[in-house]
Amino acid sequence: VQLVESGGALVQPGGSLKLSCAASGFSVSSYVMSWYRQAPGKARELVARITDTDSRTIYVDAVKGRFTISRDNAKNMVYLQMDNLKPEDTAMYYCNTGPSWGQGTQVTVSP
Repeated sequence: VQLVESGGALVQPGGSLKLSCAASGFSVSSYVMSWYRQAPGKARELVARITDTDSRTIYVDAVKGRFTISRDNAKNMVYLQMDNLKPEDTAMYYCNTGPSWGQGTQVTVSP
């Protein structure tokens, strides 16, 4: 199982980014897939999750209405579309399924 994130960048407040998670060794359609984030000095927190059976999504309250998690089964990819970004969204973002984690991709929101 391997997860590789990409798409992080420095962006101004109000901007958008789309994070990608390339999965290998398993099918993303068969597992619950999640995005977590960890800011400096803070605990890692769940940002968004998409279920395997019915693609139901859940979000942490801080990102509801701004972030969208999605999955492309044909490409074996998971995405996190982030709109109206705020400085408090600054963190390392990680793709996750079960005990497996990617290396993370840095998102920095700053003027």
